[in-house]
Amino acid sequence: MDTNTIYTSKPWLKFYPPDVPATVDVPLISVPEMLDQTAAKFKNNTALIFYGKKITYGELLTLINRCATGLAAMGVKKGDTVALYLLNSPQFIISYFGALKAGAKVTPVSPVYTSQEVRHQLQDSEAKTIICENMLFTNVERTGAKLDNIILSDLGDFLPWLKRAFAKKMISKAYQGLKPPTAQEIKSMGLHVFKEFIQAHPPNPPAITFDPKNDIAALPYTGGTTGLPKAAMLTHYNMSAICAQARAWWPFVQDGKETIIAFLPLFHIYGQAVLMLAGLTRGQRLVLFTTPDLEEIINAVERYEASAFFGVPTLYEFLKEYDKTDRVNWKRLQLIVCGADTLHDTTCEGWQRRTGTQIVEGFGMTECTAVSHGNPIERPKKGSFGIPLPNIDAAVADMDTLTFKPIGEEGELLLSGPNVMQGYWKRPDANQETFVEIAGKRWMRTGDLVRMDEEGYFYFFDRKRDLIKHKGYSVFARHVEEVLYLHPQVKAAGVVGVPDPKVGQIIKAYVVLQSEARGKVSEEEIIEFCRQNLAHYKVPGIIEFRGELPKTDVGKVSRRELRDEAEEI
Repeated sequence: MDTNTIYTSKPWLKFYPPDVPATVDVPLISVPEMLDQTAAKFKNNTALIFYGKKITYGELLTLINRCATGLAAMGVKKGDTVALYLLNSPQFIISYFGALKAGAKVTPVSPVYTSQEVRHQLQDSEAKTIICENMLFTNVERTGAKLDNIILSDLGDFLPWLKRAFAKKMISKAYQGLKPPTAQEIKSMGLHVFKEFIQAHPPNPPAITFDPKNDIAALPYTGGTTGLPKAAMLTHYNMSAICAQARAWWPFVQDGKETIIAFLPLFHIYGQAVLMLAGLTRGQRLVLFTTPDLEEIINAVERYEASAFFGVPTLYEFLKEYDKTDRVNWKRLQLIVCGADTLHDTTCEGWQRRTGTQIVEGFGMTECTAVSHGNPIERPKKGSFGIPLPNIDAAVADMDTLTFKPIGEEGELLLSGPNVMQGYWKRPDANQETFVEIAGKRWMRTGDLVRMDEEGYFYFFDRKRDLIKHKGYSVFARHVEEVLYLHPQVKAAGVVGVPDPKVGQIIKAYVVLQSEARGKVSEEEIIEFCRQNLAHYKVPGIIEFRGELPKTDVGKVSRRELRDEAEEI
């Protein structure tokens, strides 16, 4: 069998569950239309639970329609960009769908961004309207960006009154040095207040005609691990596709009957597409959290009888050691899913010993509307991020020649499917590098280095940009990190290459030790452990102990920040 046939034959289809089809029909429908249909069907069902406050689908749709009407009255029209600088809250969801219903595209902004990062996203996305937390207004003001409309949201507006003082205290602590504008400042600067804005407009949104395949719904920005962040253009069709693919992949999930714990950040594509979009367009109940407080999450899983739990590796690492994890009967949940980063074997095994359940690992990226692969729930493979979902083609190619690689060999992951983005916003050069045509099919280069086994299961190695060149050898940062995690006293690790004229790059490991090992385990001990478990050229030349490591918005160790630090020395 030639290498092209290996991937076009889709060996993974043999291991699809019996009730999962190889392909699914993708409805040619907009996101607002999907939500309208769901809300009509489940009008009286609870859509959101926000710290005890319940909102039905009927109520949510009315709020969304009011928001769309208000935005249109402000001059927002089809094709405009609305920025959302919001924490997880009903306001985020109302604003997201409300902006889409007004014909705009949304660009969610990370609440932890500095004013400089906010300015880049506002200017690059061409946003003229922003809906932001009132506490974050100062950051918006500091950007100097020219905005037509600024709408301020107060997190407490949708909280039970007993929780409002707590919320204010929590946000003030999280955003020290930032204060919401006073009523007088709001008036003098011509700002709008979200609650008043919603109440002032009837639920009569404009009639927008959508072209789902071409109209952009969202501009989520990538993490900016190389250069400034860039936006993926996700169309309404991309979002319709991922909803159809998820529905087919998990056929046991029933519309209108599931409860999802939604603590993942909604500005990130994982929370946005997998929880909010897929959940609310299927009538599910979302238990929404602004911050991932472990005790409150544990209590909510039990109290609301959650049927699905979506997390990231760092969260499962914490939960497997958390003293209150046993309060939950995890075997009762239908889905326990991990994404957004590599799930280390030690985390997976520790979780299974503690709970008696298995974490199902998947893979995706912003550019493919969050998901491309998943492990079949009844046949997961340890260390694998699974097999392609229905309608998705995947292949492993040589990084330089783009010829397909044989089974078991490492190469760059290529993806093709209806959930793959239209391209990068205003980045023609990046699009030219990212998209290639092979045998008449348009493929997206992911920049991820993977391999595929004979059954079509894929295994992650590293990001192409995290490949370290040491004395002519290629060293995967993740390989070194995995060995470091095997050391019983290593809690976290991040590995990068430091430029060196003699060897190309020196391998440097940043290590966080378990609390009881700090001051007792030396750099030499860690290096010796690596010598015993790694080829000589993979052994770190530098070990630096840290109290903690920089993290991305979804809890990954940020190698970009570590690289930047190492290169400054």
